[in-house]
Amino acid sequence: MLELIKAGGWPMIPLLLLTVAAFAIVVERFWSLRRERILPPGLGAEVRDWVARGHALDPTHIDSLRATSPLGALLAAELDVRQRSREIIRERVEDVGRHLVHRMERFLNSLGTIAAAGPLLGLFGTVVGMIQLFLGILDHGIGDATLLAGGIGKALVCTATGMIVAIPALAFHRYFRGRIASYIVDMEHEAMQLQDVLDATAQAAGRPVD
Repeated sequence: MLELIKAGGWPMIPLLLLTVAAFAIVVERFWSLRRERILPPGLGAEVRDWVARGHALDPTHIDSLRATSPLGALLAAELDVRQRSREIIRERVEDVGRHLVHRMERFLNSLGTIAAAGPLLGLFGTVVGMIQLFLGILDHGIGDATLLAGGIGKALVCTATGMIVAIPALAFHRYFRGRIASYIVDMEHEAMQLQDVLDATAQAAGRPVD
């Protein structure tokens, strides 16, 4: 790391800090957005079977479901208003879904900012290096062409580092966005299946379905 800072100058310091931050975000998001954590296997089927068998939907049981996972939170929100109209149920599911998306997208804005700021910081470091290089030429002349080439190469290290930081950050940012979108589709499907079971249970009990 010290060699990189020496090669690119002080602008390398924020670039290296961005690298560490991006790496930490990527590791944290991979851990937090595991499929078994967001959509535990069999949870939707278990809840539907629970409702279809007419088990008591007591608040304690629903709260325990809510705490299991984001999918559990969505299904619990649907069960909270199961006696209301379909319109109200849909509004509740959409409202809770927006909050869940916000939670799943945690740190992704920061990752996108790193992807955008990396090349700019790299370019800034290159500009600073070139300014220092030409000021040196102004004071001491061109001198050795090898030293001139080395100075230009040193200035370009920042640009290369900025791109190395930005490209993976952008790739992971889009990857996580896509993964979250896939989760949302699956969660909506589970919510619709539960709604079908609630409707069938209401009809069996002689309650109108609106």
